[in-house]
Amino acid sequence: MTLQRKLSMAVAAVALISLMPAPAYAGGRDLGWQLTPTGTEARFRGLAPVSAKTAWVAGSAGTVLRTVDGGRSWASVGPAEAAGLEFRDIQAFDASNAVALTIGNGPDSRVYATADGGRTWKETFRNEDPVAFYDCMTFLDRRHGLALSDPVDGKFRILATRDGGRSWKVLPNAGMPAALEGEFAFAASGTCLVSAGGKAMFATGGGASARVFTSRDGGLHWSVTGTPVPSGPSAGIYSLAVRPSGAAIAVGGDYTTPTAAPDGAAYLRGRTWTVARTVPGEYRSGSAWLGHLALAVGPTGSDLSTDGGRTWKRFDTGSFDAVECTASGACWASGEKGRVARLAR
Repeated sequence: MTLQRKLSMAVAAVALISLMPAPAYAGGRDLGWQLTPTGTEARFRGLAPVSAKTAWVAGSAGTVLRTVDGGRSWASVGPAEAAGLEFRDIQAFDASNAVALTIGNGPDSRVYATADGGRTWKETFRNEDPVAFYDCMTFLDRRHGLALSDPVDGKFRILATRDGGRSWKVLPNAGMPAALEGEFAFAASGTCLVSAGGKAMFATGGGASARVFTSRDGGLHWSVTGTPVPSGPSAGIYSLAVRPSGAAIAVGGDYTTPTAAPDGAAYLRGRTWTVARTVPGEYRSGSAWLGHLALAVGPTGSDLSTDGGRTWKRFDTGSFDAVECTASGACWASGEKGRVARLAR
């Protein structure tokens, strides 16, 4: 997968939709996004909320922002040496500690870490394999994290840290099933690789089937399951969300046809993925759990599920790429033209 193709897949070919949120009703509650002015035109596909007050976003042109006042103000805290790179994922533990991933072939795939709120950063990994292309990362806990690369020599590659992102090591691939012809992951929202309850999962597209890989031993061994989500050169699962209980949802579609995504959402029942009875119907690049509720976002709107991903209902028509919620119930979304918002309920 070339850098040009991967980067082109990350830019949705749609015009900016209305910025005004439309309400939805879930259990008698109104839902809507409240935009927070960031003062930038960067596209933020990396999103890491810590609380209702503190959140980090990372995106184009090496831009990393942080707020500690609920989005009333944002500080630019990105590493100067990454100014020409594309951040696509960021994981934050608190207001001081964060780990961010840039994407690209070869040395453009890097990991940076900060322990002082972004005042200083340390480059903790630089990819030297010209074939590898890292898409997303996840942390199973404060110390143990994984990053995912598209297939190298026929298998997806896993990078691991055991010290909170300060150092990384490529894991052996003996326990990784073979990739399909043309199969890869989407660097669309930092949620192609997720984890909860000690389990890690990543999703794919591009090949004959959109699949989900699962590991229960820190990324050493993986099982793989096919899904009914359509797959193709630019189609597949763009985002996963998993709960500690094991409940999981998948959303995606084809970024080249953002307003039509038949069978573009599925939910996990036991070990079987089932297409949602009512899908968003359009391309979605990000998803998250909010307690028993589920959210999905994309360039044409946001959707809510109140039944574990079985049915979805639109509640907003604004453009977002990523959505994340904290354990305390604070949800944030981010996307194009510097758009970052908090969910009002």
